[in-house]
Amino acid sequence: MDIYNVWCDLKPGVRDMQFYENVARCMDHLRADGLIESWRLVRRKLGFGPTELGEWHLMMELRDLNQLEEAFQRMATRGDPVEGLHHAMNALVTNATFGLTRDFPDPFRQRGQERF
Repeated sequence: MDIYNVWCDLKPGVRDMQFYENVARCMDHLRADGLIESWRLVRRKLGFGPTELGEWHLMMELRDLNQLEEAFQRMATRGDPVEGLHHAMNALVTNATFGLTRDFPDPFRQRGQERF
């Protein structure tokens, strides 16, 4: 499973539930269209964690990089309904940082022949 990560902060004046609801609408749309497997939104608790990563962390689980590319292509059309959903979510954040991670070890990993 690949995980597309977004860390961010909210712009001043944005309410936390407004952000959650807009994220949920966008992510549920992507999931319903088979462009992501699942998603999760978490918030830093009690200020613990590196501030440079932001207070919020959105994780989108994907089968593989092909599914991620399909999601990116859909978003890149900039057509509705996905454009409106993406804008409603994205317009609320600042300081966004992105990353791509994967489950470890990979399911296809062979053991015993590693050279490093």
